[in-house]
Amino acid sequence: MAIDPELQRMLDLYQLGLPRMPPAGRSGELLGRGVGSSVEFQEFRQYIPGDDIRHVDWAAYARSDALMVRLYRDEISPRTEILLDGSRSMIETSAAKGRAARQLAGLFAGLVGKLGGRASVVVSEDGPAQPLAATELHHLDRIEFKATLPLTEQLSRGLIPLRKQAVRIVISDFLFPHDPAALVRRLAGDASVLWIVQLLSGFEADPTTLGGKRLVDCESGETLDLLLDTATIARYRARLLQMQSSLAAECRRYHATWAVTTAEHGLDAICRNQLSPAGMLRMS
Repeated sequence: MAIDPELQRMLDLYQLGLPRMPPAGRSGELLGRGVGSSVEFQEFRQYIPGDDIRHVDWAAYARSDALMVRLYRDEISPRTEILLDGSRSMIETSAAKGRAARQLAGLFAGLVGKLGGRASVVVSEDGPAQPLAATELHHLDRIEFKATLPLTEQLSRGLIPLRKQAVRIVISDFLFPHDPAALVRRLAGDASVLWIVQLLSGFEADPTTLGGKRLVDCESGETLDLLLDTATIARYRARLLQMQSSLAAECRRYHATWAVTTAEHGLDAICRNQLSPAGMLRMS
């Protein structure tokens, strides 16, 4: 992935949209641009009800009779895990989708590395998933996407190691049966920060009429004879929108960040039009 020129351009152009300190707090090594509890002083501002009184500068209050608080730079945990959905649906429907999935994993891992942090990539499998360490990320282009179990089943069986208090980034199409509330709750439960990226192929995001087709589930092998006409596509789009709206609502509930991307748009457009507006990336 390091030789991918498109990915390299994005690594040069962007940096992570560093999250603020979550309510539970954590001890990290990387300093962010927000204000939090690190020992590096940033600036003063006037006290606002709810501010930590331990940060009140009482000497300034004695001099000016104005309550001022000291602001410190936020600490960002270097423990970042990127959970990449390794199911067959991530590659079978579109070669561009598999490439974009690898690029996104490489992008987030590379941006963490630029900050001096440690990222691991966990590719979901039918058996216990083995995280790729930072030194192994050049193997991302060899990911085969061959899992048949949906992400929900892998999580329920404990096949995916989730580290507590990690910054967790999840990349999946989410095109499998699931309860959005239960899934987001499980992913957010022990994470310090949760970002969720839905990656779809162009046809999955905006299908067109194809007439009568036999559809084959690439993971279960089940078949379905279906007429892909205007009415069928309208029902599909309504269900897709409902699923996306539910996932987005659950992300808001758990203070997670949500973005929907389309593989054929290319990494540049994905970064510019989806990840940056969502706050996951910002210009260097």
